Amino acid sequence: MEDRRLEVLRAIVEDFVATQEPVGSKALAERHHLGVSPATLRNDMASLEDEGYVVQPHTSAGRVPTAKGYRLFVDRLSTVKPLSAPERRAIASFLEGAVDLDDVVRRSVRLLAQLTRHVAVVQYPSLQRSSVRHVELVQLQAARLLLVFITDTGRVEQRVVETHEQLLDGQVADLRTALNGAIAERPLDEVPSLLADLADVADAALRPLLTQVITVAMEALVEQPEERIVIGGAANLARATAADFPGTLRPVLEALEEHVVLMRLIGEAHDASTVTVRIGEENELEQLRSTSVVSIGYGGGGRALGGMGVLGPTRMNYAQNITAVQAVARYVGKLLGTP
Repeated sequence: MEDRRLEVLRAIVEDFVATQEPVGSKALAERHHLGVSPATLRNDMASLEDEGYVVQPHTSAGRVPTAKGYRLFVDRLSTVKPLSAPERRAIASFLEGAVDLDDVVRRSVRLLAQLTRHVAVVQYPSLQRSSVRHVELVQLQAARLLLVFITDTGRVEQRVVETHEQLLDGQVADLRTALNGAIAERPLDEVPSLLADLADVADAALRPLLTQVITVAMEALVEQPEERIVIGGAANLARATAADFPGTLRPVLEALEEHVVLMRLIGEAHDASTVTVRIGEENELEQLRSTSVVSIGYGGGGRALGGMGVLGPTRMNYAQNITAVQAVARYVGKLLGTP
């Protein structure tokens, strides 16, 4: 496309997002220094309409962007407005006040919803992308143990182990040492084979107890990994106009209730350095085809531990939302101790 028509499209998108009103050539000429007359702008807008980037809601009205127009706008978005120093400090201060992983996730959701005024979705660090930091064993009763796994992202998984025989002095410490020696600091996808090897080489006197503990450990970390998400800011959908969600908001609200649906959406964010923007029909889920989703993975060292993002109408401030999602993901990655 000609550079000028790209500038016209950019101006239409920015004005429509700001005003919620169709944008006319006279308004463009007054608000933007495009260096051409309103008549030339009308010709450019007609060309953009012919190519499917904008549409005229009704005769004599201005133009509004289509999903195709938003897509081109986002693809040609060469720069996003960086956060100011006070904004960065405010984000850091808010998130660093978290006391544990649950608090980090809750604060991240609230922060994203406040920064973007859209629905925020944050996935807990995926067990499948985590490593074991430490294994703890606590004797609760003579024949009962509490098995606690702590991951490198701060997630804690715990299970009760019924040993069916009274524990002798020193056995709990021996079990703890054996487990940590085998799987501490190792990725969870390696845990099954490591535990299987441990059971084969363990001391004969310890093997029966160790086998029982390993069985419970496999259930906790491998067989039933719990993937969780948190949603915030659903009330922000009330800010949308009837034109943002033609017909009804019901499909979007129903999708937000289905966490499996949102896990598919946000859990695909495997890159902690690249923002993904899905606009309208680009969303595979039919209920969300009136929305746009801005998402990113969070983590470090080229490894995403989970995903986060915001969901709202296609008429959204993409540059601002991309900046917000990137900033919050970066701080969450730092808080979780990833490089």
